[in-house]
Amino acid sequence: MSPREGPPGLLDHALHLRWTLPLLAVLAALPLVASALGEAFYVGLATRILIFALAATSLNLILGFGGMVSFGHAAFIGIGAYAVGILMQQGVVSAWIAWPAAVLASALFALVVGAISLRTRGVYFIMITLAFAQMLFYLMVSVKAWGGEDGLSLAGRSVLGGGFDLGDDTRFYYVVLVLFVLAFLVIQRLLNARFGHVLQAIRENETRMLAIGFPVYRYQLAAFTLAGGLAGLAGALLANQSSFVSPSLLQWNQSGLLMVMVILGGVGHLWGGFIGAVVFLLLEEVLAAYTIHWQFVLGAVLLLVVLAAPRGLAGLLRRERRA
Repeated sequence: MSPREGPPGLLDHALHLRWTLPLLAVLAALPLVASALGEAFYVGLATRILIFALAATSLNLILGFGGMVSFGHAAFIGIGAYAVGILMQQGVVSAWIAWPAAVLASALFALVVGAISLRTRGVYFIMITLAFAQMLFYLMVSVKAWGGEDGLSLAGRSVLGGGFDLGDDTRFYYVVLVLFVLAFLVIQRLLNARFGHVLQAIRENETRMLAIGFPVYRYQLAAFTLAGGLAGLAGALLANQSSFVSPSLLQWNQSGLLMVMVILGGVGHLWGGFIGAVVFLLLEEVLAAYTIHWQFVLGAVLLLVVLAAPRGLAGLLRRERRA
């Protein structure tokens, strides 16, 4: 038995190659353009945007497509970052070991959190995910061997091998771009497969999906675990970019930041996490250059977007294309 098919565009999420390929070409050419203009700073900014886009997209998988409002997503990012930092502290610098370890550690923690929290609903689910993240935050603050509240400095970036130096910002950018594209394609294919259709149907009517025999808990737990693993990869990349890991990565406000990105971009839209991360971080960068009260202005912009486009910027773009 398969889930009821929805109208076109409801359960399936196309890439729209007519503008996806030009966007990919722009992202690929960005370091070359920045180098030609003598603005290497933008390579680092674009790298940070792609990393947060990966994290926001992983949250969108469970929030937008699974209907699971998690306030503990930052915990998975923090675990991925700390996994890289701790392994490097022990002399393990290979990206082929540290990055998969970060994904695995975050996925396992997400499996534990999901196994417990998914037995609840509503505000209880939100509070349990938040509680796990805060417990992990205080744990990292108290462990002095891993830097405590001062954080953990990395000696450098992970080593990819083959003469490919990740210490070079441009090369690191391309690695992040490739990983983001691969993760994005995996999520897109997953959403268009039976698993994604069932997950979205559960979001729309969990009771009906239970009644017709679908193992709702297992589907949600699988999605939650996958999202945690992808967030762990984002954490590993973030630690490498900044060469620093801090307990602040685990705080609840970081989870709120990711949620704002998803809401801004479009909850339940394939490109929602990416668009939200781009707009949010660019606005932060521009506004911070003009005023120390940039959070107030950013809040006003977010309020305007929510009022003008309740389905986010991606939903606004889709509405204009249909018009």
